[in-house]
Amino acid sequence: MPFTALVTDRNSTGGVTSRVEEVDETRLPEGDVLVAVDWAGLNYKDALCLSGQGGLVKTYPHVAGIDFAGRVVESSDGRYHPGQAVILTGWRVGETRWGGYAQRARVNADWLVPLPRRFSTRTAMMLGTAGLAAMLAVNRLQAEGVRAGEGEVLVTGAGGGVGSIAVLLLARLGYDVAALTGRPELGEQLMRLGASRIVARDEILTPSGKVLDRETWSGAIDNVGGPLLGEVLKKISHGGVVAAVGNAGGRNWDASVIPFILRGISLCGVDTVMLPYDERVAAWDRLTNLFVPAAFEPLLTEARLEDVPGLADKMLVGGVAGRVVIDPRDPPT
Repeated sequence: MPFTALVTDRNSTGGVTSRVEEVDETRLPEGDVLVAVDWAGLNYKDALCLSGQGGLVKTYPHVAGIDFAGRVVESSDGRYHPGQAVILTGWRVGETRWGGYAQRARVNADWLVPLPRRFSTRTAMMLGTAGLAAMLAVNRLQAEGVRAGEGEVLVTGAGGGVGSIAVLLLARLGYDVAALTGRPELGEQLMRLGASRIVARDEILTPSGKVLDRETWSGAIDNVGGPLLGEVLKKISHGGVVAAVGNAGGRNWDASVIPFILRGISLCGVDTVMLPYDERVAAWDRLTNLFVPAAFEPLLTEARLEDVPGLADKMLVGGVAGRVVIDPRDPPT
């Protein structure tokens, strides 16, 4: 059975190009479950795959899309049955094997989780990998003792998918949230999500020249990495925690050990790719109680498969706010 997919391939100059094509189902990778994709998300990692950057894709032609939600068409695994709604995030789907930018995806059953009853497949992809990462980061701060009402929490890259969702989740839990962004035009929307104030990126990114700065935040969720992370660490209060989620600002950063040994701060990594099943389900269940889809609609963009390459290019230069959800299904006639 043929289906439509956004296929990325090497071109004659060694670069990559993507176009919507009709693909036969026999080309899908092996797996236990065949899923009809309702919605997929656009993430920074997807933008890298579509541009050929980061070395994430090893084999071409390729179908990107690291997260998607849809309904089971066929399953040889007893945990899933035809018609059941499911979510996939991580496991290097969309990187080392074909992902969600298609009307069909075949995956291993172990990589799926059931769609929570309170969510539609569209709502699930409003969150996607970004929402899962934001929830895990919030969980990590709470597990490490960062409590609401005991100091402001910083969210860097607050205009992006993870950052904007993190602002919403933290505010819903009663935290005072400082939203750091390089896009001042997003300030009003971030305040509506629950941020108590907006912090300009350049205000923090400018090096202070010190190994310690004034204690400013009890915790932080960092979606940027790079030099910004080093500056943020200098400003975390004694015993505070930073949850590191992303690296849009670079993989390397300069920092001193002094904040760790004089203020006892912690830097914790957040991984969504190889997260065990039980932890995924718990995070999605918690999101059903905290996430407010209506509040997030102003930061949502709907797109078709043919729109994705252009949006990916914009994302790589910081030109996409919030979340992008992609509908790969045939448009109504």
